[in-house]
Amino acid sequence: MSVIIYAAIPLFFLTIAIEAMWAKRRLAEAADVIGYRGHDTLASLSMGLGNVIIAAFTKLLLAGLLVWVYQYRLFTMPDAWWVWIPLLFAEDLCYYGFHRFSHEIRFLWAAHVNHHSSEHYNLSTALRQSWTTPFTGLVFWLPLPLLGFKPEMVLIQQAISLLYQYWIHTEAIGKLPRPIEFLFNTPSHHRVHHGANPEYLDRNHGGIFIFWDRLFGTFEPERARVVFGLTENIKTFKPHVIAFHEWIAMVRDARYAPTWRAALGYLFRPPGWRHDGQSKTARDVLAASGDGDTSPRAHA
Repeated sequence: MSVIIYAAIPLFFLTIAIEAMWAKRRLAEAADVIGYRGHDTLASLSMGLGNVIIAAFTKLLLAGLLVWVYQYRLFTMPDAWWVWIPLLFAEDLCYYGFHRFSHEIRFLWAAHVNHHSSEHYNLSTALRQSWTTPFTGLVFWLPLPLLGFKPEMVLIQQAISLLYQYWIHTEAIGKLPRPIEFLFNTPSHHRVHHGANPEYLDRNHGGIFIFWDRLFGTFEPERARVVFGLTENIKTFKPHVIAFHEWIAMVRDARYAPTWRAALGYLFRPPGWRHDGQSKTARDVLAASGDGDTSPRAHA
């Protein structure tokens, strides 16, 4: 998997350069895009570099776990090309579960939040990857070898999904034809996912496909202008702060919690939850905005 990502790095830099030129020209014509800012882009690239280095080691751990689970598989998939088709959908469902829980459980959100910490939305934001999700996300793909998918196929499909999700981090592409928007995760759908607007919080978790969100009630179309970033932005470009600020805040909250139950709440309840009733979870933010839909969502 890492080899595929490494091979794509020149393409990442080329497309970022092209998009940056487009954004500069667009900003000169009309202020309807956020564009690039040097410190923000450098922070995103630093986070991406750290993630690649860490993932080089954690992928070995994941590969070992996949091989270990594979020996207990319920089925044995044949050596046939068509096995990639069910794997495509099965892996994307695993990603949906990982991504949704990463917004709804603070322990997982502490690892994932850095990807949402930029107030800009461009291809460099796609590279603002976590230094800790390589550890917190390991278990979500273990059902695949249990179902009989070979470990090496799972790792390749993970890489394909990650590469797909790169191009949807852009303001340069508007809404695509309706059949594509209905089935696939697109720049429009993913802009919503990165929005801090109350109605956009905790929506559109799909990787390649968007129909999981439609099926499980987490879909939201892009309507109002998206405000990118967090509901409370961290205002820093230091990679180590971006990577660990929420871990530190979470541990501090749990440490000073008055009871063990409250301490566990700070670890496993949604981001923004507080034991004293002063919670600001995504559901609370949505309710305060006057939107009638208060289905559970998390900060983002």
